[in-house]
Amino acid sequence: MVDHLPVGTEAQRPPPRQATLALLVGRITTIKLAYWTALTAFELALRLVYALQAQRFGWSVAFAGFATLAALLWARRSARAIDPRVGALSRSIPTIATTFAAATVVASPASLPLLLVERQRSIEGCLGLVTCHPEALWLWVATLLIGFVLIPAVFAASLRSSR
Repeated sequence: MVDHLPVGTEAQRPPPRQATLALLVGRITTIKLAYWTALTAFELALRLVYALQAQRFGWSVAFAGFATLAALLWARRSARAIDPRVGALSRSIPTIATTFAAATVVASPASLPLLLVERQRSIEGCLGLVTCHPEALWLWVATLLIGFVLIPAVFAASLRSSR
């Protein structure tokens, strides 16, 4: 009974349809998978070019910044794009919640290969396999936060107003 009570005096929009939510999950998941895949591929390729970890870290940070900017712009554009079959994604509590749920559950395993690469970088040249380059792990933590919080937040904020 409570679910059908109006919250305000404005006309209530119908809840999102399954096709709308599938489009939303597909878009945010694709962005995040591409983000972490690009970061991981760059880290693996960079190791082939530069042998020393100190030489690679600056390039890693620069590429992570570039990849983040590209992902944020893509998220903004994708959230506002109109699908010819489903229409526009509108900002509502269910669509925002789905954005963050998809970002957390569906795309989270994509960050694990980058963690493995950064963990290996953090112990390069260290005695006893103890981390002596923690900056590699901090880079992963930063990209993890960007992927789990910032990209979905930009996507959710960029959704068209439901009014």
